[in-house]
Amino acid sequence: MDVEIEQLASQDSDKLKHNKEAMTKDNSQTVAGSASVSLDSGNNNSSNSDFSFHEDQNDGDDGMDDDDDVSNYDDDDDDNGYMFYDNDDDDECDYLSMQAQFDNVDLPAGVEATVSWLNEPAPSSKAPSQVSSSSHLVGAGTVKPTLPEHGSSSNFAQVPASSSSLVSVESSSRGKEEAAEEEAMKKYQSFKHFDVVDDFSDHHYSSLGFQGQQPPKAWSKKVQDEWKILENDLPDTIYVRVYESRMDLLRAVIIGPQGTPYHDGHFVFDVLFPQNYPDVPPMVYYYSGGLRLNPNLYDCGKVCLSLLNTWTGKGNERWLPKTSTMLQVLVSIQALILNSRPFFNEPGYEASYPGPDGERRSKAYNEDVFVLSLKTMTYTLRRPPKHFEDLVIGHFRCYAVDILSACKAYVEGAPVGSVIKGKVQGNATEDRSSPIFRESVSRMMNGLISLFTKNGAKDCDRFRV
Repeated sequence: MDVEIEQLASQDSDKLKHNKEAMTKDNSQTVAGSASVSLDSGNNNSSNSDFSFHEDQNDGDDGMDDDDDVSNYDDDDDDNGYMFYDNDDDDECDYLSMQAQFDNVDLPAGVEATVSWLNEPAPSSKAPSQVSSSSHLVGAGTVKPTLPEHGSSSNFAQVPASSSSLVSVESSSRGKEEAAEEEAMKKYQSFKHFDVVDDFSDHHYSSLGFQGQQPPKAWSKKVQDEWKILENDLPDTIYVRVYESRMDLLRAVIIGPQGTPYHDGHFVFDVLFPQNYPDVPPMVYYYSGGLRLNPNLYDCGKVCLSLLNTWTGKGNERWLPKTSTMLQVLVSIQALILNSRPFFNEPGYEASYPGPDGERRSKAYNEDVFVLSLKTMTYTLRRPPKHFEDLVIGHFRCYAVDILSACKAYVEGAPVGSVIKGKVQGNATEDRSSPIFRESVSRMMNGLISLFTKNGAKDCDRFRV
């Protein structure tokens, strides 16, 4: 009996010694596993992040003022530059060795393999086997990870559910975007040419006119008559909003006519019907954005027009209290000011610059105006006029390709105004645009593309230069 007890004690001692050696070996290999975890955790965002941020030199607008660069418009820019500096070749080899094990793992795009041995094992009776497995994979280099058996609590078993959730989230997000785009287009298509609104707080003339006063009945009737004319007879490219609580105020957006350097642009005007209207013409303010893109539209907002008595004129060119209307004012701005040869709007220029010299100057002026018109588009998109947001968003979604097609044609030499609805009219090679103008438009195009795309326009990237 004593002999048997000594033999059992000897066997227990040997087993204890063996277990201690095994634990020592496993602990030393666990350190290698934790180093791999550190490397991998530093790369968790690698599939979604740039290691270095490179600014697209062509995505700006060198022709614009620095403060107005289209490429800087995105206030919600989330681009971050992630920089990793690691000169340890051994660590890099360990990481590459570890990464090679997942080259053939079949996972959806954007889903990283989550492996139990990359996480700290939870205390359990199986912990030693998990540590041993991790040390084996790190040392093997090219050995594929063994998928857990059915019912295992390993993180691999959670991958299908995770990928399904991602697909569901992406599908839901895509559905919301499509619904938002459809809603935006519905609002644009149903946008009224004339409507009555409430908020006049940002109107240029809000501090003038009838402030809290009851206007005379005769004055009110005349303004209501103007409303009826506008509601019934506005052309397709002019939109008006009037204010229920301030009948003396009006806001209009005029779309630049085709065949002119103003084509497809939005030009915003605020109007005040004075207390002695219609004995005097309405007051009109132009939102210039600080740009002088017409001899009759000053950067201070002044509108120079005979019908407004802000310029000389004869007969019915001037305001006639009994016959002149607000509709005439808006149509005159569109037809007489935003025309195809605005250079000759300057008094005396037709007589001073006759023949080829005048045409050459007019062509150069049109090129300058088109560049300023593009800038006006960017300002309008950045901050649409109140009550016209749906019009601005929908218009530039629908006409972005036409505008960019015109820019492309002008860069290739077509003269300004020769592109209508995105197509060059006539023989554009007869009167080519200037090299300086072509360079200016080319520099602006990528910024416009980014802005139009942000606004929801499609098929714009093919115009990038």
